[in-house]
Amino acid sequence: MRKTTSTNTINKEQLEANCGIAYTNSILSGRWKLSILAFLLDEKKLRYSELRNRLTGISERMLIAKLKELQADDLINRISHPEVPPRVEYELSEKGKSLESILIQMAKWGTKNATKNRNT
Repeated sequence: MRKTTSTNTINKEQLEANCGIAYTNSILSGRWKLSILAFLLDEKKLRYSELRNRLTGISERMLIAKLKELQADDLINRISHPEVPPRVEYELSEKGKSLESILIQMAKWGTKNATKNRNT
């Protein structure tokens, strides 16, 4: 946890407030967030266990943390069904859906360039 009054934190907040790329990067950064968003884009709604099974190598703790961060940033919605056993689903919010074209372009770029790097 960073100190809110540190120069580093203040500089980060100012950069994100004045630079769209910096803000987008701060919201989407990390190993798992883009994958979670991509799975939700493809599948529309996924249960917690379905996400966990698709994200090979992620720990329970990390998945919970990333889902909470995405929810706090209003990129996903958590739908809790009052059943026994409890059923929770996740879906993209409207703000999350607005990333669709970006996610598709990133996937295309990655596929194209990862292939080139493997062949050299």
